[in-house]
Amino acid sequence: MMDNLYLLIEVAGQRAALPGNVVESVVEIDDVTPVPCLPPHVLGLFALRSRVLTVIDSIVALGLQSADRSGDMQAVIVVVDGHYYALLVDQVEDVVAIAGEPMPPRALLSPGWAQMTDGVIEHEGQPLLLINVAALIDGPLAIAA
Repeated sequence: MMDNLYLLIEVAGQRAALPGNVVESVVEIDDVTPVPCLPPHVLGLFALRSRVLTVIDSIVALGLQSADRSGDMQAVIVVVDGHYYALLVDQVEDVVAIAGEPMPPRALLSPGWAQMTDGVIEHEGQPLLLINVAALIDGPLAIAA
């Protein structure tokens, strides 16, 4: 059952989880084609297995300053509303099964994280922010709206 599977990742120094039901694969990408007039969190386009993916810089989507994005980058390929996206992440850890529903965060989150999470899930005694993938794809402009 995919409902309780999560991909553990790290973004901007924060451990987090992506719901397994939207994750297709994890890849290394290096040749992103920039596209003019896109929001800053959209790095550009990338071709993978005959598909064109929109590349989302997760750090910028969180309203933070991105690191250098040249060379090989780790990306999680997700499918949202039938569209494929590559979410750039700092690190991919593992796929794990976690029972239980997300809980509200017990700590004050930065505005970007507060808008991009669906709560906190616990794995091995550690809290993990559960990323709202659609909100991350929409990016910080959706926060300001």
